[in-house]
Amino acid sequence: MPTYSQITPAEMAAYREAARHRHRAEKGYLHKRRQRAWELARQAACLLTERFNAQRVVLFGSLAHEDRFNPWSDVDIAAWGLRPEDTWRALGAVLDLDPYIEVNLVDMACCRPALRLVIEREGVDL
Repeated sequence: MPTYSQITPAEMAAYREAARHRHRAEKGYLHKRRQRAWELARQAACLLTERFNAQRVVLFGSLAHEDRFNPWSDVDIAAWGLRPEDTWRALGAVLDLDPYIEVNLVDMACCRPALRLVIEREGVDL
């Protein structure tokens, strides 16, 4: 492999252009994935309120913060008012919404206090 001093200016220019192209493509992919994740969060909120009678659904986690969202981010949502016997069915239903983006559902009736604080502080109502 050549060292930096052995790379010609033309080769370096080609490398930089390829890197810029790759960066633009990655940003485009991330933008589309983030848009899809928001659509998925809204779909999950509708499903939880209409089918499982959730009183409130909140988005939290990386999707709620544009600078934290990355290609591996999932959708984190919390729901209030789920009946205990519906929690697992509700989780299964939201997991089935998209094969490529995972949805994590927190039932606020049995949420740890530390996580509850984060959700209440950073959550975005859907």
